[in-house]
Amino acid sequence: MVEAARELTEHAGVLERIDAVLHIMDGYRGTYGKGRPLVDALEEVAQAAILHEDFGLAQRFQRFAAYAGGELFLEILENYYDDEARQRSEEQMRRMVAMGADRAVAALDVLCRDKPDATATDARDLFRGIAQSADYLGLGSGEGGMQLSTKEVRRLQEYGHMEILLRSLPRPASVEAVRMMSDVLADADAGLLAQLLELNARRAALVALRAAVEDPNSSESALHTCLKNQEWIFGGAYVAELARRQYTADTILDIPLLRADGSLHVVELKRANVKDLVIRRSGHLMLGAPPHHAVSQAQNYLRAMDENRRTILADHGVDTRRASATVVIGHSRYVSGGITPQEVAETLRTYNTHAARIEVITFETLLDSATRMLALSSSRRDSDSTEEPAA
Repeated sequence: MVEAARELTEHAGVLERIDAVLHIMDGYRGTYGKGRPLVDALEEVAQAAILHEDFGLAQRFQRFAAYAGGELFLEILENYYDDEARQRSEEQMRRMVAMGADRAVAALDVLCRDKPDATATDARDLFRGIAQSADYLGLGSGEGGMQLSTKEVRRLQEYGHMEILLRSLPRPASVEAVRMMSDVLADADAGLLAQLLELNARRAALVALRAAVEDPNSSESALHTCLKNQEWIFGGAYVAELARRQYTADTILDIPLLRADGSLHVVELKRANVKDLVIRRSGHLMLGAPPHHAVSQAQNYLRAMDENRRTILADHGVDTRRASATVVIGHSRYVSGGITPQEVAETLRTYNTHAARIEVITFETLLDSATRMLALSSSRRDSDSTEEPAA
């Protein structure tokens, strides 16, 4: 897939980085190279493609990097970029569905033979028991039987689109179900499946982030892991997360994001569990020490970027002049002193009104905003899929 992607660009800088990836994959003496060097090299290709505004190629190599880093199943990657592999997986799914439908009919035949007066409730109980013990079932090597191994069950679970296509099938499985499945797979829009997989991945990322935020012991590192390569969570103004996190000797950025105009936006992450995020002094609400320290840190980053703008632009192709920043810190659930979530939000809104290049938000605000974005994306997809074609 990397070699095929190489044919999609003519930019010398991108080609050079792709060749570096292929060199790592060849390894020494024919040994396949992998690990962190491969992931970094793939992310470098993505960054180079972004700088040339080839966002499709950038997304492709970001997914390659996610697979190389163990964050993405190969089957899902192949669904995007390998037509032959996708066709093989769909054919395998057809066979599995047909086999499952056949076994379902056979199970019903046995039920009706042993209990001629069996009801629909009896059939549901039968299939419920089969589902609950699926990991332990095996028909052995005898003639006339089919064995579905635990490995094959796991592979089925890895196919996100399998779940999508099966969701509306009649139950229990039947010949009609198999016919429906064949029709759906034959007419399936690969682009639509990719969108569905992307939405599912974003939902999973949001669930993981919410769980980390709600854990009072979560570290900054744990939160950073949940937000890695999830630039969509911060809004539609950002096209990608940059692979490089260090642009000057004394600055290592948490999450460097690239705006559509090629400029840099810095996200500084702090813990969610901050008791003195907002404090009350002399009857007035104000930010406590932790957010002020975080803002000062972001100010130093932006100052360093301004001072080294020409060097950074020449060496890395990223425009850091007048870069902006977002500090993500705290959550109203952890704030002490009887301060309500509404008071936290109003205090931050007042503070941000007087700030120019740095915005302070809570993880609560980040999660709420991302949830609304995801709901909007889902509703748009549903609207597009049900829209009647023009006459």
